[in-house]
Amino acid sequence: GLNYVLEGQYDNGGWPQSTPPGTGYSRYITFNDDAMVRLLIFVREITSSKTYDFVDEDHRQAASIAFDRGIDCILKCQIQVDGKRTAWCAQHDEIDFHPQSARTYELATLSGAESVGVTSLLMSIENPSPEIINAVEASVAWYRKAMLTGIRVIDQKDDKGQNGVNKVVVNDPAAPPLWARFYDIQTNLPIFVDRDGIPKKSIGRHRL
Repeated sequence: GLNYVLEGQYDNGGWPQSTPPGTGYSRYITFNDDAMVRLLIFVREITSSKTYDFVDEDHRQAASIAFDRGIDCILKCQIQVDGKRTAWCAQHDEIDFHPQSARTYELATLSGAESVGVTSLLMSIENPSPEIINAVEASVAWYRKAMLTGIRVIDQKDDKGQNGVNKVVVNDPAAPPLWARFYDIQTNLPIFVDRDGIPKKSIGRHRL
């Protein structure tokens, strides 16, 4: 199993959605569903957890190298807008690291979801390099900028909705902060996408 993980890693440090990678979006470096983050946590545990004391030294060294390469890949994938680092997309090109679309409702965007796991992983690194520190600080700054306040998402009965309900946004000054799943890279505004692949600025009946 460990060999399969190590052999599936690209030379640039990323992992595709599946191995061997196909010709579609499965070849992209995949942060979606925390795929790459979980792999990096796993290979780091190979070198640090007593659970894997049985692993031989050669595999430990290979896992350590894989982790370092993966972190380097993460830094290269961090999206820059107007020269400033922000967050990450759910998937990135395996050649030039640019954000890429996957399924019709997964556009090339800033991900308010996957970037949490990426940032948390970077924050867990002991004695981080200046590059890692800069990446974390930039991501945190982006999250502060992308924060949505004064609104709450609720379920409303709707016979046409999934399971008889529809999610709508209502004004609520006392609501805790929210973050959207997808943000437009250029405007930094939340977008919502269905299977038609058309980005919209609203969910339910409330304009964001």
